[in-house]
Amino acid sequence: MNENRKVEGVAKIYSGIQKEICRTLEEADGKATFVEDCWEKEVGYGITCVIGQGDAIEKGGVNFSFVRGEFTPQMESILGEKANHYSVTGISSIMHPVSPLLPIIHMNVRYFSLDNGTHWFGGGIDLTPHYVDVHEAGNFHRNLKDICNRYDPNFYPRFKQWADDYFFISHRNETRGVGGIFFDRQKPGETISFEQLLAFTMDVARAYPTLYGNIIQAKKGQPFSPSQKEWQELRRGRYVEFNLVYDRGTKFGFDSNGNAESILISLPATAAWEYKNAVLPGSAEYETLQLLRKNIDWINLS
Repeated sequence: MNENRKVEGVAKIYSGIQKEICRTLEEADGKATFVEDCWEKEVGYGITCVIGQGDAIEKGGVNFSFVRGEFTPQMESILGEKANHYSVTGISSIMHPVSPLLPIIHMNVRYFSLDNGTHWFGGGIDLTPHYVDVHEAGNFHRNLKDICNRYDPNFYPRFKQWADDYFFISHRNETRGVGGIFFDRQKPGETISFEQLLAFTMDVARAYPTLYGNIIQAKKGQPFSPSQKEWQELRRGRYVEFNLVYDRGTKFGFDSNGNAESILISLPATAAWEYKNAVLPGSAEYETLQLLRKNIDWINLS
């Protein structure tokens, strides 16, 4: 298949999945609905779907984009490839909940193609609770392992470790949350086909709203205190730090002249920073901080 037609075919599939994700999340929230914003620039086009002020979701976005353009020196330095032009299509989504008892969740899948003949899939899904729930984390990882095992039993251990290493706030010496899976530069080859890698990313994307919907249904309506809400704001601050300092997607989005509003939709509506915030030993906040580290076997811990 011609590479241009292949990229366009993936874009059509991802655009359809974006709509599925929005419908499922609307049902899970029960109140809010997505507002659709179509954008078009010289480099391409996209659809940004925004949700907010719901029963469960305070702010969220599901972005689809398909862009093409000149492969700039900045992109070359980020990706370590030499080419003249690129094409990339994908879905990215983040949900920030109303309740501090519900976690933040993030997912993205993408297909990247260069005119030098190189092309690959990337993506991932991870969970960032304000208060770590070991059972919730274990169930989340168990579902991701099941998806990975449909394609390769080595996927989960590899991609889980990759997520631990990637979603790490090094200046805080803590993970962003309980991780999940992260993968990049997954190229079709002798052991896995283009069709299988595409199907894998489709499974990850479609699992995302269902996994979050199940968490919402399990915890929706549980009461929380003002002090827990204050803690949520501080943890959101950590999320902002990661996305603005380390996140590759944010950097690439700006370097490729993407839609700034869509790129920054990943940030929460509000966040807080407190100088040398201290937590009481033995508190729920303290216990959460002890679990924000790499290499935890969440499946067996739960």
